[in-house]
Amino acid sequence: MSISTAVGSERISRIVGYKLKKGNFPTSTPNLPQRIFLLGQGNAVNQATMPDTLREITSAKEAGTLYGFGSPIHQMMRILRNGDGVGGIPTVVFAQPDAEGATQTVITVDLTLATTATDSATHYVVINGRVGMDGAEYGYSVVKGDAVATILQKIADACNNVQGCPCIVAVDNGQLTFTSKWAGATAAELSVTFDDMDKDCGIVYSIESTVAGTGVVDLTDAIAGMGSDWNTIVINPYGSTVFTTLETVNGIPDPDTPTGRYAAIIFKPFISIWGSCEDDKAVLGAITDARKTQVTHALAPAPNSAGFTWEAAANMAYLFALQSQNNPHLDVNAKAYPDMPVPTDGIIGDMSDYNNRDYLVKKGCSTVDLVAGAYVVQDFVTTYHPDGELPPQYRYPRNLMLDFNVRYGYYLLELINVVDKALAPSDQSIGVASTIKPKDWKQIIRSYADDLASRALIADADFMKESITVAVSLTNPDRLETYFRYKRTGIARIASTDAEAGFAFGIV
Repeated sequence: MSISTAVGSERISRIVGYKLKKGNFPTSTPNLPQRIFLLGQGNAVNQATMPDTLREITSAKEAGTLYGFGSPIHQMMRILRNGDGVGGIPTVVFAQPDAEGATQTVITVDLTLATTATDSATHYVVINGRVGMDGAEYGYSVVKGDAVATILQKIADACNNVQGCPCIVAVDNGQLTFTSKWAGATAAELSVTFDDMDKDCGIVYSIESTVAGTGVVDLTDAIAGMGSDWNTIVINPYGSTVFTTLETVNGIPDPDTPTGRYAAIIFKPFISIWGSCEDDKAVLGAITDARKTQVTHALAPAPNSAGFTWEAAANMAYLFALQSQNNPHLDVNAKAYPDMPVPTDGIIGDMSDYNNRDYLVKKGCSTVDLVAGAYVVQDFVTTYHPDGELPPQYRYPRNLMLDFNVRYGYYLLELINVVDKALAPSDQSIGVASTIKPKDWKQIIRSYADDLASRALIADADFMKESITVAVSLTNPDRLETYFRYKRTGIARIASTDAEAGFAFGIV
């Protein structure tokens, strides 16, 4: 065997040759690269021009240009890409076109004023819990003596001048109409209130009517668009209406017959994050209790928020993606949502009580608390909580991400050391390259166990090492079979201490 093949061994004439090869000599495998897959809708006016295939988007501005500013896609991207945002983690979008006959939400508002404004002040429109977007406010100046028509136009202008506003505002027959920029059932989440800053100037604002948007999107093309790439996190803006569809695609990690993207020859599953602003533990528990054997979904709660539910999902995806990319051994506990409207009265309902949060986690619901004016994650869990399994193996997305990381690193080692290599007996002397012996592969996996343990992804490396079995199949000489076990590390989610105190007697 030649040491070098830069110059062919058949060559005779005088020459110098030098050949460069790609090398791979890492002492440890990298963390699984994260990839966020956004489902979502574009604005009505963008339907004809927006991309109808998978598209990687690197900024909120790009999302707004392609799918419409104020659209659900833009709203999620402005959270994921605010400042440095999720950094180099790819954010890919597959937009769903409007369903045939889909309608937009229209909210009609009356403004009552005896004659003209009695004082001057600044008032605000509050749209889904926000008084503005990215530094531009829905604020307008009421000037003493202003007539109704003047104030109405000021309101319309204030909203329409904010590029990321989720609705279009018009003055019509002495009323205001707020029309969602996109059509469909998700548009029904649009909400409008007013804040007069405790100085009403004689003005009374009232919602006269709300006609909710209708139309259910089709995820068929988006699911197909996932392709063979590993999309580790999916943001689901449609909630429980598409649970079954996503479950079918993702499958389950059944020990005998894994399905969907958990299938052994695929194994590129995802964690789907959906949001909810519900504050009632019974309502939330009923949703997740119905999916107790599913590992696909994880709730991003924002109880009593006036924000859009997909904004909550984007907030949790932001936290989880960064943690999984950089520190997969940790979780998102105690991390605050970066950009989610909170209730002005500070009341978040059932989740403010620990007993209720404990109840919800046992039902497969994530929980948050309101701390210093922000939602802070207490528990991030999947809906998985089958009867009789204690502890549930796949309760925490963090634990699933540990499994994903173990598989990813192992796969890289397979590509480097095993795939398409000649199989040789462990005790046979070999004088050529591109071979693998069972004992050598076993040693590589033993080193991998140490690597995983050093990154706190597994506990007890020796346990994994002792479990490793490698052999060439007894029935197929081209089949290398491997088995090993490992113990995931835990997280100190609960700290319990007893301290015993008494009095000092007989002191001199």
